[in-house]
Amino acid sequence: MNPKTIITIILITFFSIEVNAQIDTTSKSVHKFEFDGQASAYTSYSPKNDLDMFLGGRYLPELNYSYTFKNESMLDFEASANIYGSVLFHPFNNSKTDGDIAPYRIWGRFTGKQYEVRVGLQKLDFGTAMMLRPLQWFDEIDPRDPLKFTTGVYGALGRYYFLNNANIWAWALYGNENPRGFELMKNNQDIPEFGGRIQLPVPRGEIAGTYHHRNASSEDLQGFPVYDNIPENRYALDGKWDVVVGVWFEALQVNKTKNVGMLTNQSYLTLGVDYTFGIGSGLNVTLENLLSTYDEKAFAFGNTSNVTATSIAYPLGFFDNLSAMAYYAWESKDFSFFINYEHQFKRFTGYIMAYYNPDSQSGMGTTQLENSFSGPGIRLMLVYNH
Repeated sequence: MNPKTIITIILITFFSIEVNAQIDTTSKSVHKFEFDGQASAYTSYSPKNDLDMFLGGRYLPELNYSYTFKNESMLDFEASANIYGSVLFHPFNNSKTDGDIAPYRIWGRFTGKQYEVRVGLQKLDFGTAMMLRPLQWFDEIDPRDPLKFTTGVYGALGRYYFLNNANIWAWALYGNENPRGFELMKNNQDIPEFGGRIQLPVPRGEIAGTYHHRNASSEDLQGFPVYDNIPENRYALDGKWDVVVGVWFEALQVNKTKNVGMLTNQSYLTLGVDYTFGIGSGLNVTLENLLSTYDEKAFAFGNTSNVTATSIAYPLGFFDNLSAMAYYAWESKDFSFFINYEHQFKRFTGYIMAYYNPDSQSGMGTTQLENSFSGPGIRLMLVYNH
């Protein structure tokens, strides 16, 4: 078993009771332990697939400890595990099972008045786009997933916050192999990744520039030159403004220093807009379009594609919400649709979802949503947070 997994199990088992304690209050220093978690159970039926029935469950136990110093700086830690199991089957002649206990978050952080430093297995995401995200560099969040589940990355992150709401980020990552977002090549996990981001306030909004360097591997791609070390640089610009409507963009240029054919250069541009109509409790409509191109030369625009996505969200009441999302790939004419009804019970949250997915979900990136089966389907999910 992976040593990181063993450490996580020991931490979660040892502290698997809920403890809330504050001590040393006379000196204004505070210790605090918390244990909570999220349990979810789900089932899907997708008649177009050979294995059309799906049953699964996941538990994310989480331990938090924090110590607040007299000067109000804080040291805190988080340890959580991803405990899951599932079975995909067709009654009653064939089945496929999956399950594991894996680290989910293991990090420590020191926070000062205008800065923070976080080290370990952590969630790292940023950007302005909501559905079609060129800046989905380090997470696998599917916008259709109401739980926003994503694995983390191993690394160190530092952030400094200026008094005018500007902020600057810097990170270094190590030991992360699997492709994320729109990546088509794995990372070389033996070579560190590094990058940074600066966000600046502008009238009615904000704008940001981001850079990242990694070394990719093309060994797992057929039809391309084989390299296990391909230096790659990413340059991105994104911004968001609140005018009569909300508007935003994300622009990304990816360049590899070795010639790997049409994947040597990649360009992405997402434009988005949203508006809440004064209908009933408020009908929110979001629209995004992603233009992407893959070429041997930068900005050649020889192999382009467009994907359009829209989402609609409407609160039916204090305990009920209805939302829908649709994607359309213009070149392949692929269409996907997802609708979700959510109800808040006293201790649980229930979801009823219906969907249609094409055989190839182009333009949607790498995600962790477990109902991404082709064709039509229905999914039920029950979630308990403690």
